[in-house]
Amino acid sequence: MIGRIGPIRGRDGTAHDLRTSRVSIEPFNLRDQPSHDLVIDRLAYWYYHPREWLKKVALMDDVYLLNSPFTFQSMEKHAAYCAMMRLGLHVPETVLVPYKNPVDHAKWAYTAERYNQPFDLDAVAEDIGYPLFMKPYDGGAWVGVSRITDSTALHTAYDQSGERLMHLQQSIEGYDVFTRSLTIGPETMVMKFRPELPMHERYAVEHNFLDAAVGDEVVTISRLVNAFFRWEFNSCESLVRDGVVYPIDYANACPDVALTSLHYYFPWAMTALVRWSAFCVVTGRRPSLDLDTARYFAVADDPALDYRGKLAAYRRIADDYLAVDDYREFCDTALPHVPSLVAEWVSSPDFDDLLVSTVRATYPAHEHDRFIAHFRGLIDLWKRETISP
Repeated sequence: MIGRIGPIRGRDGTAHDLRTSRVSIEPFNLRDQPSHDLVIDRLAYWYYHPREWLKKVALMDDVYLLNSPFTFQSMEKHAAYCAMMRLGLHVPETVLVPYKNPVDHAKWAYTAERYNQPFDLDAVAEDIGYPLFMKPYDGGAWVGVSRITDSTALHTAYDQSGERLMHLQQSIEGYDVFTRSLTIGPETMVMKFRPELPMHERYAVEHNFLDAAVGDEVVTISRLVNAFFRWEFNSCESLVRDGVVYPIDYANACPDVALTSLHYYFPWAMTALVRWSAFCVVTGRRPSLDLDTARYFAVADDPALDYRGKLAAYRRIADDYLAVDDYREFCDTALPHVPSLVAEWVSSPDFDDLLVSTVRATYPAHEHDRFIAHFRGLIDLWKRETISP
């Protein structure tokens, strides 16, 4: 897509030619000058070498990063829960419990003897209330997540957790809608999510499944999380019950943007990623490595504001950080042709080749024909609904 855009003119009339290249992993001198202005990261949360390179180029060279390796390294899901509780969001009751098994560390026994207090796991769970979820404090991709309905299941899951540090979290039963909102820069797509289904069916193609007020709240929470932690390529999961939004998972260093799972929503995601990347590099946007938490906490602590008032104030702070007005103007003036380019690309043989090759790389051979037809149908639906006749 970047190759199709052509020169982009900034406000001063300067023409910018954007190029893309894959970052490789190799030895690097800390004083090396990077060739990239912006990096879209999909590795550094779990692969430490590129993470350290990203931190170097952000600190020394002002390279713009999607996302910040500093906060994803230190803030993960646990600190994200804490921060959003501090800001007054409806995060379910959550307890962090000690390791079931000793961690592999020479000082473990000494430390445990001096500091570890015995605790009653059943009492903790009963205080939260069944059913509840046990899940890793820093996990992703639903790995290690268990729904717990009684003491037997609780102890079985805890025994199996081993050296993983786990949360126990209240389950929001009887929810009306499970949402996953993907936010890229200032753009957010709220999707109806069905986690119990296979990955290719989890994102339902359904519109207007939230009323306007709840939908706006979900968007606000998503952007608030991103602006607070400097995560500009992130997804947020929320449950909606009786008009109340409960954010339950919103730290995804490598959010799902696969063609074979997003399908209908994939063209939107690529459009947003192209436009935000172009905006950042053409306007010279610089990374903000420090977290301006005081602005958010001042809102949280303001006794004159109720929940809705705080959400509105958080939205203003988040929109200011994400430069929403400047971004929209940039898209309108410098990138007005991008939607038509995306439509042309999605309708091209190149895109169909991408779809076919992705399916063949993802599914076993006996399922290729079925899934090629499935995803072609969903992409055709996007074209019918999005591209003007």
